[in-house]
Amino acid sequence: MSSFGLKMIAIITMLIDHIGAVMIPSNTTAYLIFRSIGRLAFPIFAFLIVEGFYHTRDVKKYLARLGIFALVSELPFDLAFYGNFYMGHQNIFFTLFLGLLLIVLMKEVESKFSKKEVLLNLINSILIISFCVIAFFLEVDYNFLGVLLIVAFYLFRGHKILLVLSMLIIFGAILGGISVLATLSMAFIAIYNGKKGKSMKYFFYTFYPAHLLILFLISKYMNI
Repeated sequence: MSSFGLKMIAIITMLIDHIGAVMIPSNTTAYLIFRSIGRLAFPIFAFLIVEGFYHTRDVKKYLARLGIFALVSELPFDLAFYGNFYMGHQNIFFTLFLGLLLIVLMKEVESKFSKKEVLLNLINSILIISFCVIAFFLEVDYNFLGVLLIVAFYLFRGHKILLVLSMLIIFGAILGGISVLATLSMAFIAIYNGKKGKSMKYFFYTFYPAHLLILFLISKYMNI
């Protein structure tokens, strides 16, 4: 499966999740089903961030796109989930931006201190802790655990067993509940073939704020 195929699975499951969150009462079976399906989305996005890091021609432009769409998406995100502008929870692009910036810095440290393993590990540990603190105080989507998952995909790239264990710890032992279903996303990630597939880069970026705004408008029209 190409990265295009993974992106399609991620945005479809994300859309199902957000339909459940915005339009279906939380005390219903349908809500539980929709939100359960949605658990598959974020791990795939996290995986693709790391793959994008390795394949991008310009990581600074990659970071810039994520940062711009984080800002663009914030109001639609707030409207869809809170009905107005809300500073207490930041959208998923902020999580992805922090995760990508962190692994960029970790890679720089690994390049500069490749022969000083103790110092390398110390600096990278400080970086990871620092970014987790930033994610926690910014209250980004999936909080610091989202950043940690991106780091896990970076550190354990190509090691499926370690990745599954990381996901079980994050989504099972720590988050619990239906979040453990996020580990099922490894079934799709495992068949990734390393190819790009169709190029619809800006469709995937614009889909996020666009679908949130549409869900907000529908919910207001239907008085949900």
